[in-house]
Amino acid sequence: MTRLRTAILISGRGSNMDALIAAAKDPSFPAEIALVVSNRPDAPGLAKAKAAGVAAAAVDHKIYAGREEFERSLQIVLETYRIEFICLAGFMRMFTPWFVSLWRGRILNIHPALLPSYRGLDTHERALADGVKIHGCTAHFVVPEMDEGPIVAQAAVPVLDDDTPQTLAARVLAQEHVIYPMALRLVASGAVRVDGNRVLGAPTPHDAALIVPAASAEPGRIA
Repeated sequence: MTRLRTAILISGRGSNMDALIAAAKDPSFPAEIALVVSNRPDAPGLAKAKAAGVAAAAVDHKIYAGREEFERSLQIVLETYRIEFICLAGFMRMFTPWFVSLWRGRILNIHPALLPSYRGLDTHERALADGVKIHGCTAHFVVPEMDEGPIVAQAAVPVLDDDTPQTLAARVLAQEHVIYPMALRLVASGAVRVDGNRVLGAPTPHDAALIVPAASAEPGRIA
C-alpha cells in the first residue's frame, strides 16, 4: 500500500500532532507522517516529533518580510520531503490565497468548535457566553477564508452547568484527538470526495456515532 506522505504544521505543543502520529504508526493507516514543521523554532512539538521518530523542521516566520515570502520557504521544505498532504495542528498562521491554491484539496485543519459557528479564536469562552448546550470540534479542508471549507468530520460534547473555558476545552480536545485521525484516514484512503462545499462519503452521526447527547455528563460515542 502506498501511503500518503503527510506533513503536520504546528506552532506549539502539538497535542493533535501526537494523535496523528500515533494513528499513523499502524501500518494499515493510509497516511505516513513524514514531517513536522513549525513556524516557531522553540515550539515544544518539534522535540516531541523527533522523539517519535518523525523528521522535524522550523521555518521562522519572523525573519521574513511578509506571509508569501514565509510560505515560499515553507514550500521548499515541503518539496524537499516530497510532501503530498498537510494537516494543520495548532498552526497559528493564516495562509495567503497563493499557498492555499497550491495545496487546495490537500490541507486539513482541526477547529475547536462546531463550524460554521464560532470561527476564529476564544471559541470556548464565546460558547459559554452564548449559553449553548452543545459545543465541539470540526475537521475541515482549508480554503482562503478563515475556518471555512468543506467539513470532513465533527464531534459534539455537552456544555455542563459548571463548565469553565478550561474544562470545556479539555473535553473538546479529547474529541479532536478522535476525529482528526479519522478525517485523515477518510481523505487519504479516498473514501470521501468533495462536491462544492460538501464532503460526500463521510460518516454521519447515525453510522459514526460522533454526536453526543446534551444530557450526557461525559463526551463519548453512542450507537
